[in-house]
Amino acid sequence: MLEIHAGRALQSHLTALGLIPGVELEVIRNGNSGPFIISVKDTRLMLGRGMAEKIDVA
Repeated sequence: MLEIHAGRALQSHLTALGLIPGVELEVIRNGNSGPFIISVKDTRLMLGRGMAEKIDVA
């Protein structure tokens, strides 16, 4: 299950990208440096580290 712990503006932005609570996603890349890449509904998204840290997946 996806949970977002961010302010209203970032929550709105992530929702527009398709990251809504309960959505299934796949982590494509999570290296020590560089962007965090995920796949949501057949779309790949690149998130900055700060943005990715506000998302919890259970």
